[in-house]
Amino acid sequence: MISTFFHSWERRLADATKDRVVRPFDWGVDWISPDADLREWVNAVMADTTAFFHLPPTPDYDFDASRGELRFPSALTTPHRENNTVFARWFPASAGKDRAVVVLPQWNSDAEGHIGLSRLIARCGVSALRLTLPYHDVRMPPELTRADYIVSANVARTIQVCRQAVLDARRAVAWLALQGYERIGILGTSLGSCLAMLTSAHEPRIRAQALNHVSPWFADVVWRGLSTRHVRESLDGNVTLDDLRDLWRPINPWSYLEHVRNTRTLLVYARYDLTFPVDLSRILVDEFARRDLPHEVVVLPCGHYSTGVAPFSYLDAYVLIRFLRRSL
Repeated sequence: MISTFFHSWERRLADATKDRVVRPFDWGVDWISPDADLREWVNAVMADTTAFFHLPPTPDYDFDASRGELRFPSALTTPHRENNTVFARWFPASAGKDRAVVVLPQWNSDAEGHIGLSRLIARCGVSALRLTLPYHDVRMPPELTRADYIVSANVARTIQVCRQAVLDARRAVAWLALQGYERIGILGTSLGSCLAMLTSAHEPRIRAQALNHVSPWFADVVWRGLSTRHVRESLDGNVTLDDLRDLWRPINPWSYLEHVRNTRTLLVYARYDLTFPVDLSRILVDEFARRDLPHEVVVLPCGHYSTGVAPFSYLDAYVLIRFLRRSL
């Protein structure tokens, strides 16, 4: 009965979004090289992911202290000018300059997404830098009303834009280091949790990661999730789940489990989640345990969308902040 209640509620919350667009399937090779073989390119990426997520340094940080706003150029240039400047909001803790966290919100988060959480994190003694993801908010070109280009049925573009998000997060970490922070963590929710783990796997300055809604595979969430039914509609008949999982290896958390062996990890999932199916979350949790990777687990008594609704939002914030305070 409880699961029926939450599943019905989740579907109503998901159906409140009316502007989802079914976009055409595309292999997206123009996002890598017009003459490239996508599978060969993916194999080459996986042979050296350190090179794929390599971060060139930049001196071009523009920080407005009076407004708490940070801008800097993305390390990956896309065809859309608006998307090539990274925007972040800064919430310093009132005391000390020792602990800070990069905050990555969920897919299609608006400008206020995770702002309240970031303020609360700062009040609890950990400075927070909340990043706007690629193709979100001020980074969205006029042709879009949703952040479709970071998760879509365009296979290579999805890889490249998620790569961009990781490079953006690494540049945010570099800025924190320039400010004197040494105890640095990362927090990501939903899509942000996937991107956070990819960042932790390639950014040695990250000590702890709080992953809020988790899955081992990017493709499985897109294929089965409640929020991505319109993407699945384009994928069907053009690619199988097995092929998509293989092609999206560069953005699968599963690919990088050994890379986070020295990172303190919190895995949070929701018992009635239809967007990140629960069996996927449990597979990842079990694999952390099987490999004896340092981690903690929290299971929220709600669904994916309802995590953002009180009282579950308060519980979620509590477990995330408690972990960051203890781990940084």
